[in-house]
Amino acid sequence: MDLSQAIDCASALALPFFLDEAALTAERQKNEEALKVLLDTWKNTPAGAEPFGFDLVLGLADRNRGICDLIGADKLRDVSPSCLARKLADANLVHAVAHMQHRPDAEVAAIAGPGLDDLNIAYVDAPVSGMVMGIDIETTDRDPARGYVVNIGLEFMDLAADAKPHDAFAGYCGIPDMYAEKGVPLEFIHHITWDDLKDCAPLRQNPQMQKAILAAMCAYPYMAHNAAFEDSWFMLNIAGYAEARKVGKICIIDSRDICRRVDPEVRTLPRESRPATLENWARRRGTLAVGESEVHLGLDDVELMLRTVQAEFAERNMFR
Repeated sequence: MDLSQAIDCASALALPFFLDEAALTAERQKNEEALKVLLDTWKNTPAGAEPFGFDLVLGLADRNRGICDLIGADKLRDVSPSCLARKLADANLVHAVAHMQHRPDAEVAAIAGPGLDDLNIAYVDAPVSGMVMGIDIETTDRDPARGYVVNIGLEFMDLAADAKPHDAFAGYCGIPDMYAEKGVPLEFIHHITWDDLKDCAPLRQNPQMQKAILAAMCAYPYMAHNAAFEDSWFMLNIAGYAEARKVGKICIIDSRDICRRVDPEVRTLPRESRPATLENWARRRGTLAVGESEVHLGLDDVELMLRTVQAEFAERNMFR
């Protein structure tokens, strides 16, 4: 699919939702192919020169979620995500380190070298300080073009050895009424039920929540564990996020990248033990007791992440 076809797909009128499953699947596949083309074009075109507004992307993602609702979350669970980034770009990882260390990106990039092979050295080359906002979301699918955000947790913390998280927020976001009977997808992971969501507006229909989250992200760098996941979901759920991110108003810090590069134990542990998961990392740093498990609920996981990053930074003498 070329760009012109992708724009035509996103601009088309929504089909009546009385198609059979084969037609719905074909429509989903076409939508997701178009979304990939549009997202790639948006990301690779200089700011202000894009051939379409990002509202076109958001509208197509909204439409695709409706198609996926009719197909059924269970039938899509093993289908590879189409709009989920696997990792942040190298420039984002470099900028995160530079922001925490209050120095130019070029200095960090010079230390990190080609392919960021020495970014682990750059992390500990200068002290870190400043305020960050930790954030975590729970969703009904891996793919932000297929599912919904159902829970958001965030709070703030100074990068300092004695700092404590503060100004916490936790909120639920609704999903279509059909899930009152079907049940909330991925409930077995996040344990969020219909009773938690029944009186809540979906995030895409809650502009006040979107604006508040975006304002906080533009004021402070945000930290998430496997931040490419949150970034992908925010792109397709928060109006103005894509534009703000593109012009450099948003700084993203991936705590999983911190774990992989700063914690020397990661390199010695077997890959199948998943040493960079938040739960396993937290156990090594003593912020999660033996026998305890990650909660998989926004605010609880944010606090665990912030305390674990703090413990790692303290152990490496990275604070000012």
